[in-house]
Amino acid sequence: MNHRTLGDVGAVSEVGYGSWQIGSDWGDVSEAEAVAAVEAAREAGIDFFDTADVYGDGRSEQILGDVLDADIAAGDVTVATKAGRRLDPHVPEAYSETNLRQFVDRSRENLGMETLDLVQLHCPPTDVYYRPETFDALETLADEDRIANYGVSVERVEEGLKALEYPGVQSVQIIFNPFRQRPADRFLDAAAARDVGVICRVPLASGLLTGALSRDTAFPEDDHRNYNRDGDAFDVGETFAGVPYEVGLEAADALAERAPATDEGLSLPELSLRWILDHDAVTTVIPGSTTPEHIRSNAAVSDLAPLDEADREAVDTVYDASVREHVHQRW
Repeated sequence: MNHRTLGDVGAVSEVGYGSWQIGSDWGDVSEAEAVAAVEAAREAGIDFFDTADVYGDGRSEQILGDVLDADIAAGDVTVATKAGRRLDPHVPEAYSETNLRQFVDRSRENLGMETLDLVQLHCPPTDVYYRPETFDALETLADEDRIANYGVSVERVEEGLKALEYPGVQSVQIIFNPFRQRPADRFLDAAAARDVGVICRVPLASGLLTGALSRDTAFPEDDHRNYNRDGDAFDVGETFAGVPYEVGLEAADALAERAPATDEGLSLPELSLRWILDHDAVTTVIPGSTTPEHIRSNAAVSDLAPLDEADREAVDTVYDASVREHVHQRW
């Protein structure tokens, strides 16, 4: 497993583990499955784990805290969590020092950590990025040793660019994959210039870029790929990366047809994850899964060679022909 530097947080595995799936919103996941997934990630060399206080109302944090207890105590892993989405109503002025301290303390208890490695604002309203007092509050929490570092998780490129203006921000988490390419145009270079880490979520477009989904795939009622296709629960960009499902299936098929002709045995998820990591400004990519075999395969992408020109052209051709019009200017 190769490592890259995440701002002042330090070196982290360039393939991390996104733990939304073991918390909620992806159908029923048993505790045994969740524990096995986290253990498989560690065995595969992953030492960066991303979670949030709302994933299963703290379930994801608690599982990570239990399974990684010894690694956390030894400083062998970095756990990043997120705060803010517990607010109701979810409004900019509620991102106050009092509320953030409450959320952070709850996450500290869930994870069993005296000082959290990295706390990210969890896709707050855009106006939060224009409220210096929110970032001052994070500085206070750092001064109190409740958190070691802070960053943001954004929906839009413009939010990420605004966040870079705050000197204490050490990381920006953003959706970036072959079906969501705008960060490469407008954000990645700016983050690199500021030495801010970039965490890439939804790297496989909620499964579209695994090649395992079809028009006949049935998603459980409590799976966001069922109930959030139109953005009814939260930003639609979090589900299938904002690409309409039928469009995404066709685009994934087109990419899968092109890719094998230009690379020896490269699967669609391997191609997708390697494409992300080939951008030097990216620090880590955080695919989520509850299948140990998939987790090991994702981690192994770190050791794959960079894509060749034909593969990169295949990605760009499919994006421009099928996907760009649906997502590029929206996020």
